[in-house]
Amino acid sequence: MNAARNKVNDRISTTKSLLCVGLDSDQNRIPELYRSMERPVLEFNRSVIKATKEHAVAYKINTAFYEARGLEGIQDMQDTLDLLPPDCLSIADAKRADIGNTSRKYAQAFFEHWDFDALTVAPYMGFDSLEPFFAYDQKLIFVLCLTSNSGSADFEEKQLQSGETLYESVLARVQEWDRNGNAGVVIGATKSSQLRDLRRAAPGLFFLIPGVGAQGGSLRDSATLGVDENLQGALINVSRGIIYPDGNFDSVDVFEDSVSRKAEALHDEMLKIF
Repeated sequence: MNAARNKVNDRISTTKSLLCVGLDSDQNRIPELYRSMERPVLEFNRSVIKATKEHAVAYKINTAFYEARGLEGIQDMQDTLDLLPPDCLSIADAKRADIGNTSRKYAQAFFEHWDFDALTVAPYMGFDSLEPFFAYDQKLIFVLCLTSNSGSADFEEKQLQSGETLYESVLARVQEWDRNGNAGVVIGATKSSQLRDLRRAAPGLFFLIPGVGAQGGSLRDSATLGVDENLQGALINVSRGIIYPDGNFDSVDVFEDSVSRKAEALHDEMLKIF
């Protein structure tokens, strides 16, 4: 079986949690008390990780928030990756894909240079653009399938001549591309009405489910409909709903306590399905 998949499924079984914490860390949104520190985003991430590590099974680093800050941001991403608990899955949310030789370099960057456990990719250019990622058969590859944004109606939900939707076609193709259990799909939590059918159609794929919290997706539906028959195989990502709690924080301890309570509340809700 796939090493990354086994790692996160073991963590799910141990903690009875599906929580993936999204580190969409925006220097302009972090609490004021971190902004005076030498490396504000890194210290903010350190606090979030410390506050959530008992409840999380994975962490998703949205690379755009780091790339936008140039070399300083890339260094923060590297050092944040080093802070993650070793038994939690590390996901690079980079949505990469290009012609084969370019994708090979993307795969090398995220799986060899940075050694992430998993990566998000886009299927629009077809299998030859994704094959270099799937070649890393001990990693997890999450293919965008049915996303939580309203623009998913523009392409993903269009009906093809075959009668199936584009996202259904993507789901079927990803099952064909699966190597040793290393394939997954991104299904938005706001699409709970389709989630049950997608899980039935693809019982063996790993689901990454963003959109709970700020985007309005249902945590209960995502948890109960997204898991596989072993109550594994799914991650529910929450970013802003955890890392930006309401309030004014005059100390790191107070901020970490607020984040911890957010994560604990989500974990408690997930415990109900186990």
